[in-house]
Amino acid sequence: MIENYLMNKSSLVNIFLKMNFFLFSVILIAPFFTKAQTVTVDGYFNQESKKDKSGNLVRFHYTWDDIESSGFSKFGEAFKVNGAKNLKRLDEAPTAINLKETNVYIIVDPDNLKDNPKPNYINDNDAKEIANWVYKGGVLFIMANDSANTDLHHLNILGSKFGFKFNRDITLHVVDDEHFANGGLSTASAKFLFKTSKKVFLKDACSISIEKPGKAILKDKNGANVLVSSKYGKGIVLAVGDPWLYNEYVNGRLPKEYENDKAMNDIAAWLIAKTKKK
Repeated sequence: MIENYLMNKSSLVNIFLKMNFFLFSVILIAPFFTKAQTVTVDGYFNQESKKDKSGNLVRFHYTWDDIESSGFSKFGEAFKVNGAKNLKRLDEAPTAINLKETNVYIIVDPDNLKDNPKPNYINDNDAKEIANWVYKGGVLFIMANDSANTDLHHLNILGSKFGFKFNRDITLHVVDDEHFANGGLSTASAKFLFKTSKKVFLKDACSISIEKPGKAILKDKNGANVLVSSKYGKGIVLAVGDPWLYNEYVNGRLPKEYENDKAMNDIAAWLIAKTKKK
């Protein structure tokens, strides 16, 4: 009986040690397993439509499936190359529930009356929902525009949560394709973000005023902020004064010195990397 007792006790000890070794192994390797990254582009505050060849209204402009100059199809490819598994569009007001599975959320060029006769303006509740999502670890990318082409007034309700304000002005003003140099911007001061691109092109951007926790990333030749970031809780926000990464400006049309295609990949990689650190 004593021998049986000792044998049973020994077996229990071995089982206990094996279970603990298994749990310890899981803890060690857990960080190497990340769930599929989901990048969601807003389709609620920006909701532009046009008629197709059949006369039907279809969505376009800054959408993943728009392969024309107005689309984000190339930007979507850059996210996939850098680890994103899902590309989605959110056609409803953002909430904690419908942002739950999103890792990167992109808001670009919110509609004004010129774009949409019935725009969905960002309100206090929208700003609160988005800010709470970022605070818990979300990665937000805001791409504004000059005041004539977007709704900066309501966008600033959101921006103020993170310490920045989009101004009603124009920087990097470009008259036509003969004046590309007026939109040129060196990325030398932000190599942590632009790891492969040295010079980029933006056109008619709005400048951005910042206060803590906002930080400047790129400035124009007059010292105005064009690209900024903000740490907020466990998350981070990147904001720029122009929706410059749509197909028209990343398709090789620009003179070779402007590396928007590389910058697009740099930004996609940076945004995805920030989600993996949560």
